[in-house]
Amino acid sequence: MTDKLLFLTGKLAEKSLHKVLQEIQANLNPPQFKYRVEQIGVSVAALMTPDMIARRLKDVGDANKVILPGLCQGDLGPLEEKLGVPVERGPEDLKDLPQYFGHQGIAPDLSQHNVQIFAEIVDAPDLSVDEIVAKAERFKQQGADVIDLGCLPGKPFEHLADAVKALKSAGFVVSVDSMSVHDLRTAGLAGADYMLSLTEKSIDLIDEVAATPILIPAKPGNMASLYRAIEYCLRKNKPFIADAILDPIHFGLTNSIVRYSKLRKKYPDIPIMMGVGNLTELTDADTTGINALLFGMISEMNINAVLATSVSAHAVNAIAEADIARRVMHRAKQDNRLPRGYSNGLLGLHDRKPFSYDEAEIQEIASQIKDPSFRIMVSEQGIHVYNRDGLQLNQDPFEFYANLGVENDASHAFYLGVELARAQIAWQLKKRYVQDEELQFGVASQVQNKQPKKAHREASIQEKKHQSKT
Repeated sequence: MTDKLLFLTGKLAEKSLHKVLQEIQANLNPPQFKYRVEQIGVSVAALMTPDMIARRLKDVGDANKVILPGLCQGDLGPLEEKLGVPVERGPEDLKDLPQYFGHQGIAPDLSQHNVQIFAEIVDAPDLSVDEIVAKAERFKQQGADVIDLGCLPGKPFEHLADAVKALKSAGFVVSVDSMSVHDLRTAGLAGADYMLSLTEKSIDLIDEVAATPILIPAKPGNMASLYRAIEYCLRKNKPFIADAILDPIHFGLTNSIVRYSKLRKKYPDIPIMMGVGNLTELTDADTTGINALLFGMISEMNINAVLATSVSAHAVNAIAEADIARRVMHRAKQDNRLPRGYSNGLLGLHDRKPFSYDEAEIQEIASQIKDPSFRIMVSEQGIHVYNRDGLQLNQDPFEFYANLGVENDASHAFYLGVELARAQIAWQLKKRYVQDEELQFGVASQVQNKQPKKAHREASIQEKKHQSKT
């Protein structure tokens, strides 16, 4: 059955919405839906609320679904109950409707992955047991599956056993990372699930504790020693994970990638780990791109686990990025597609489609404005500010001030200052800008509380109305 969709919109967006929907229908053969657009008497579509719609929309006609602007806030449940049909939000920008109704617009299933994330607490010996558990909770929220306690060379970890037991009691899967057999034995006897790292020289420890070992070469790059440790575990039918060790740039990165490839070809079915911190921590570059590239290779080589760290200030989101990357790469591999269009979580600095409207379209929208409230949009040419008094275009927010007439309106000036700063950043970085919405920086974005901003804007409008009367 063909869907019959009712699109609700505001006055300013009505013409653009019709245009976009006509283009969608022209490009879909046969058309996937029939539609009707209803403008409900509000200027800006984003200002709609479910309560407002319930008051103004008398019926849905023959529509079997209602599509609201993506920025419409509020609980849709009561509205669905009143209208008797499903109600859903479309994309935040109506220019994204083609993707919304096409393959790329269908929300991909990113619930699955096949890579475990070991998140290392590198300074565990310097933290109390309570501090370790608290940090473990943060890493778990970011996507970690296993909490790894890092031991510092030459520094006693006197509360190691207590830390392992506390984490286990709290429901964590635990690993311990040390080159000391004594530390690994202590952790294993305390209940650790994994121990990093064993070589062929310390492999006998697997007979003393039940923890699964992560095997590494006895010397950097010595794959023969790693193979011997692997064979030892295979003969004894003991579970293990093998790690060829990823080296940092200019200290063997390319050769280490080759080692992983050879390891996988030699042992197609064994579990393999890659420690990604030598790149994310030791490279002055945004970790989003590094994680995307590494997890692409991890996906191609069927690597099963990563050891991730979050120490350097620029790597603060590395674990959360790893979580997104493993899910995107897994889904893309399942779909036999390029890893595009699955998530914006790793697009921190730029957007694939930063400018929704060109200069001519903004001029057309601006010509419809009949009120004094300022609207801000960004195109490839710069920042556009307009109200009923006209349209201004600049690339520097300071150039607007003299012509805005807000020198005696502190509240409005403050609001415009915030929004113009965002608009300038968006234009400079080639990011999507939507007025009253925070810029999106992928996984680094925080969920925003919109109520204080909404209240401030409404107060500013009321203040301006009061001043115009007096």
